[in-house]
Amino acid sequence: MNYYSTNRQAPIATLEKAVVKGLAEDRGLYMPEHIKSLPTSFFENIEKRSFQEIAYTVADAFFGEDVEADALRTIVYDTLAFDCPVVPVTDHIYSLELFHGPTLAFKDVGARFMARLLQYFIKKEASDKRPVNVLVATSGDTGSAVANGFLGVDGIHVYVLYPKGKVSEIQECQFTTLGQNITAIEVDGVFDDCQDLVKSAFMDKDINEHLRLTSANSINVARFLPQAFYYFNAYARMKERLSRKEMQQLVMCVPSGNFGNICSALFGRKMGLPFKRFIAANNANDIFYQYLQTGEYHPKASRQTIANAMDVGDPSNFARIYDLHHSNHQEITSYISGATYTDDQIRETMRTCFEANNYILDPHGACGYRALSEQLQEGEVGIFCETAHPAKFKETVESAIGVPVAIPDRLAAFMQGEKQSIPMLKDFPAFKEFLMNE
Repeated sequence: MNYYSTNRQAPIATLEKAVVKGLAEDRGLYMPEHIKSLPTSFFENIEKRSFQEIAYTVADAFFGEDVEADALRTIVYDTLAFDCPVVPVTDHIYSLELFHGPTLAFKDVGARFMARLLQYFIKKEASDKRPVNVLVATSGDTGSAVANGFLGVDGIHVYVLYPKGKVSEIQECQFTTLGQNITAIEVDGVFDDCQDLVKSAFMDKDINEHLRLTSANSINVARFLPQAFYYFNAYARMKERLSRKEMQQLVMCVPSGNFGNICSALFGRKMGLPFKRFIAANNANDIFYQYLQTGEYHPKASRQTIANAMDVGDPSNFARIYDLHHSNHQEITSYISGATYTDDQIRETMRTCFEANNYILDPHGACGYRALSEQLQEGEVGIFCETAHPAKFKETVESAIGVPVAIPDRLAAFMQGEKQSIPMLKDFPAFKEFLMNE
C-alpha cells in the first residue's frame, strides 16, 4: 500500500519509506491511500478470537501487502507478549488497562511493533547499510516505551529528547539509565520544543546527508497504527460481557495529548469497528476541545500539568484526524466530543473514583474516567483508556487518594540505574551541531 502526505506536496511513499523516513518531505504526516474495511463476519465472531489473532487480522489489512505473512505474524505476536484487559470500574464504565507492557504504558504496543517492523526493513535493505537513527520527542511515556522497545536492536540508535524538569522521576529513569544504543537529551524547554527539534532535523539537508533518520513519535505510521489493535480487542472482550443491545451503545473515551492514540481508534472505526461515538479527554491543554467548539484550530504554547504526557500545545496527529474526515468540522463533531480538565479536577477525580470504586487512576486515565462520568448518556456503556500505571505518577496519585501506591518490580528496577543525559538548549543550531558530530 502507498502512503501520501497530509500536506499533499511530497511524493507518494511505500510503507518502507514511510516507516524509515517517519515524516514526509513537505513536513506532512503519512496517510495510507486506502483503509480496508474488515468483513462483517470478523466482528460477528470477534469475541472467539485471541488478542493476537485479532491484532494480526488488523495488521494484515494495513501492512499485509508489504510484509510477508509469516514475518508480520511474528512481529504482531512478539509485540503483544502481554495483555491489555478491560476491567469494570462502575456498572457502566470500564477501564482498558494499557499498562501491562514492559514500561507500564500504552505506548509499549506501538513502540514494540515499530522496532520490529523497522528492523525487518533494515534487514531487507541491501543498498544502505548505515545504521538508522531514531529521533523521538517525549512528554513522558513515549520516551520510555520507545527506548525499551528498541534497546539492544542491531543497526538502530535512539535519541530521546525530553523537556527538562517536566517528566516524572520514574519516567525519566526509564530512558536515561539504559545506555547501550539509547541516548537521552535533556532539552531546556517544553515538549513542543522537543518536537520542533525533531521535525526540523528531518527537514535539514546536512543532517539527512550525514545520518539516516527516522522518528518513533506517533507521527510515524508504524507507531500509531498498531495502537488500533487494543481497541478491536476491547470490543471483543466487551462482547463477551454485554448484550447485543448494549454493544450498540458502546462509547470509547481516550485521554489525548499528541492524538496518535485516538487517531488509531478512528482508523479502526473506518475499518468497521462499531463504537457508537468517541470522547477526546484533554487536560488544560485544550486546543482540540476548542476546535470542536469553534471549528478553528489554534495551536499555542503547551501548559505544564500533572497529566504531563498530554502536555501538547500543537498535537501533530490533528492533521491526520482532519485529513481522515475530509477537513470537515461537522463530520468530526458528529461522533467525537471533547472534555478538558484542570489539575484540581484531575486530583478530585482520582480521589472520588478511589473512594467510590476502590480503583486507582493515573492522572491521564482520570481525565478519561471523568469525561465518561459526565458525558455518558442513558443506556450507554463507556470504556476509557488507563494509559499508564499509577505508580509512574506515585507522588501525584498518593497525594490525591491518601494511600500508598505500590511500585511494581519492573519500575523499581529502573530506579536503581544511573542517570545518563546530555543537556541541550532548545534552539536548533545546537541540536544540529550535536547530530553532525555523531
